[in-house]
Amino acid sequence: MATRGETTPGAAIFDVDGTLTDTNHLHVVAWWEAFRQAGHTVPMPAIHRSVGLGSSDLIERLLGPDRDPGQDAAISSAHTVLYATYFDRLPAFRGAGDLLRALAERGWRVVLATSASGTELAALRRAVDADKAVLDTASSDDVGRGKPSPEPVELACRLAGVSAGQAVFVGDTVWDMEAAVRAGVTAVALLSGGIPRADLERAGAVAVYPDVADLLDRLDGSPFGPGPD
Repeated sequence: MATRGETTPGAAIFDVDGTLTDTNHLHVVAWWEAFRQAGHTVPMPAIHRSVGLGSSDLIERLLGPDRDPGQDAAISSAHTVLYATYFDRLPAFRGAGDLLRALAERGWRVVLATSASGTELAALRRAVDADKAVLDTASSDDVGRGKPSPEPVELACRLAGVSAGQAVFVGDTVWDMEAAVRAGVTAVALLSGGIPRADLERAGAVAVYPDVADLLDRLDGSPFGPGPD
């Protein structure tokens, strides 16, 4: 895994759900109800630990490879419809927009790497309210495989015009950390998504913070801080 030793800012790549927005548990409830409508009882803790995967991977992880794949599209669509009922009130974490603006002001190229797309992504960006600080977005529409595949992180680096060694990725799930490590990017984890610190560190996080507000408060001592003189 690369670690950034340059003083020149590179790409600041951010996951969105659970990282910038307090939405993981909304996804859990929406997925739980979508599975229930299809006749499946899936424990919420299992769903929680799968949030961050793309829809197809999440369904396979929770129902197994022997499931009836003919249900997958209906389950995914049900989740989309259920989650959309929250679009007008999605909550951003305190300090989310301020962190993106602070990084952009320091010269970092801010890119979002998320499995969200379309109207969902638009709703999340409205919640964060920092569009002027965001250079670009690598969404699920732009890659063949979502996290933990490195594709979203690799695309984010290309959009920012930097090498993997010039990028720092911030996320809240083991899938985020694995994607960053596979892409050769420095991985920073937040506990705001509800995943234990030990799991995030095992997946490759080089630094762990409670949430975006704490990362902002300690920015100079973080992987986004000044490099060695």
